[in-house]
Amino acid sequence: MKGLAFIVALVLVMAIATTDAQSICNMPASDLMSCKPAVTPPDPAPPTATCCSALSHADMRCLCSYKNSNLLPSLGIDPKLAMKLPSQCKLPHPANC
Repeated sequence: MKGLAFIVALVLVMAIATTDAQSICNMPASDLMSCKPAVTPPDPAPPTATCCSALSHADMRCLCSYKNSNLLPSLGIDPKLAMKLPSQCKLPHPANC
Protein backbone atom coordinates (compact mmCIF):
# COMPACT_ATOMS: atom_id res chain seq x y z
CA MET A 1 0.00 0.00 0.00
CA LYS A 2 2.87 2.34 0.66
CA GLY A 3 3.91 1.85 -2.93
CA LEU A 4 0.77 3.65 -4.01
CA ALA A 5 1.58 6.70 -1.99
CA PHE A 6 4.85 7.10 -3.79
CA ILE A 7 3.06 6.66 -7.10
CA VAL A 8 0.61 9.34 -6.25
CA ALA A 9 3.40 11.64 -5.18
CA LEU A 10 5.08 11.07 -8.49
CA VAL A 11 1.90 11.82 -10.36
CA LEU A 12 1.60 15.10 -8.58
CA VAL A 13 5.21 16.02 -9.09
CA MET A 14 4.81 15.27 -12.76
CA ALA A 15 1.67 17.36 -13.01
CA ILE A 16 3.33 20.32 -11.38
CA ALA A 17 6.89 20.22 -12.63
CA THR A 18 6.95 18.30 -15.88
CA THR A 19 5.30 17.73 -19.21
CA ASP A 20 3.95 14.55 -20.76
CA ALA A 21 7.26 14.08 -22.56
CA GLN A 22 8.98 13.54 -19.22
CA SER A 23 8.63 10.69 -16.81
CA ILE A 24 9.23 9.86 -13.18
CA CYS A 25 10.20 6.41 -12.05
CA ASN A 26 9.52 5.03 -15.51
CA MET A 27 6.00 6.52 -15.67
CA PRO A 28 5.06 9.27 -18.15
CA ALA A 29 3.22 12.22 -16.61
CA SER A 30 -0.03 11.36 -18.39
CA ASP A 31 0.06 7.84 -16.94
CA LEU A 32 0.69 9.19 -13.46
CA MET A 33 -2.27 11.54 -13.82
CA SER A 34 -4.51 8.62 -14.78
CA CYS A 35 -4.16 7.41 -11.18
CA LYS A 36 -5.15 10.66 -9.49
CA PRO A 37 -8.94 10.02 -9.36
CA ALA A 38 -8.24 6.79 -7.43
CA VAL A 39 -6.29 8.58 -4.71
CA THR A 40 -8.34 11.76 -4.30
CA PRO A 41 -10.82 11.92 -1.41
CA PRO A 42 -13.61 11.99 -0.48
CA ASP A 43 -15.00 9.54 -3.06
CA PRO A 44 -12.07 7.99 -4.93
CA ALA A 45 -12.82 6.17 -8.16
CA PRO A 46 -11.47 2.67 -8.75
CA PRO A 47 -8.12 2.72 -10.56
CA THR A 48 -8.47 2.60 -14.32
CA ALA A 49 -6.85 0.04 -16.57
CA THR A 50 -4.53 2.83 -17.76
CA CYS A 51 -3.47 3.58 -14.21
CA CYS A 52 -2.85 -0.09 -13.37
CA SER A 53 -0.94 -0.66 -16.60
CA ALA A 54 1.25 2.35 -15.88
CA LEU A 55 1.92 1.11 -12.36
CA SER A 56 2.88 -2.30 -13.68
CA HIS A 57 5.71 -0.68 -15.70
CA ALA A 58 6.85 1.74 -13.01
CA ASP A 59 10.04 1.50 -11.00
CA MET A 60 8.36 0.71 -7.69
CA ARG A 61 11.48 1.24 -5.58
CA CYS A 62 11.81 4.68 -7.07
CA LEU A 63 8.16 5.44 -6.36
CA CYS A 64 8.58 4.27 -2.76
CA SER A 65 10.92 7.17 -2.17
CA TYR A 66 7.86 9.47 -2.34
CA LYS A 67 5.68 7.60 0.15
CA ASN A 68 6.24 9.94 3.10
CA SER A 69 6.32 13.12 1.09
CA ASN A 70 4.31 16.11 2.32
CA LEU A 71 3.64 16.83 -1.32
CA LEU A 72 0.81 14.32 -1.62
CA PRO A 73 -1.61 15.87 0.89
CA SER A 74 -0.81 19.33 -0.43
CA LEU A 75 -1.94 18.15 -3.87
CA GLY A 76 -5.19 16.65 -2.62
CA ILE A 77 -3.90 13.08 -2.66
CA ASP A 78 -4.59 10.80 0.27
CA PRO A 79 -1.43 8.73 0.96
CA LYS A 80 -3.56 5.94 2.47
CA LEU A 81 -5.54 5.66 -0.76
CA ALA A 82 -2.33 5.74 -2.76
CA MET A 83 -0.94 2.82 -0.77
CA LYS A 84 -3.96 0.74 -1.79
CA LEU A 85 -3.37 1.10 -5.53
CA PRO A 86 -1.00 -1.84 -6.01
CA SER A 87 -3.42 -4.26 -4.36
CA GLN A 88 -6.39 -2.75 -6.20
CA CYS A 89 -4.46 -3.27 -9.44
CA LYS A 90 -3.45 -6.76 -8.34
CA LEU A 91 0.23 -5.84 -8.46
CA PRO A 92 2.92 -7.02 -6.05
CA HIS A 93 3.99 -4.57 -3.37
CA PRO A 94 7.61 -3.51 -3.45
CA ALA A 95 9.77 -4.87 -0.66
CA ASN A 96 10.56 -2.41 2.11
CA CYS A 97 8.17 0.18 0.80
